[in-house]
Amino acid sequence: MDCRETRHLLTRRIRMVLGLFVVCLVASGLTAIPVETELDVLARLLGLPPDADAAAHAGLAHWIAKVRAAVRETNARFPFMAYGFDWLAFAHVVLGILFVGAIVDPVRNLWVITFGMIACVLVIPWSLVFGQVRGIPLSWRLIDCAFGVAGIIPLWLARRFAVQLGALGG
Repeated sequence: MDCRETRHLLTRRIRMVLGLFVVCLVASGLTAIPVETELDVLARLLGLPPDADAAAHAGLAHWIAKVRAAVRETNARFPFMAYGFDWLAFAHVVLGILFVGAIVDPVRNLWVITFGMIACVLVIPWSLVFGQVRGIPLSWRLIDCAFGVAGIIPLWLARRFAVQLGALGG
């Protein structure tokens, strides 16, 4: 394979893994907006009645019933609090836009990929510390940590490919 074909292949790989990362990042953020509806669906899938008392359940069913009741009560009494979820979704969309520069020119925008990797690493202590402070069960905090672990994989690949591309003068 000649240098030009190698550059083309590396560029295509970078765009593929960063595109996947951006789609997942934006999709995960947008799920914050309809959180009450999503909790209702999840509760239904777990077989919880609409008025389920969290104390009557254990494990995941307990946690979902508890969170659903809290979100419902908060939305009913203080609907403006949901605005925080809207801004969480907005941040995910904006961060997704940030990666467009790395998709277009990964060598020049290598810092964006590195920034994303740092953010993925920071998800872990952030989830563990603030989840503990807020009373989030460890199992749920580990799910949050998994987003950082899963996110760093395509970013690591994209960074590796971008460094190779840069070495080829791409």
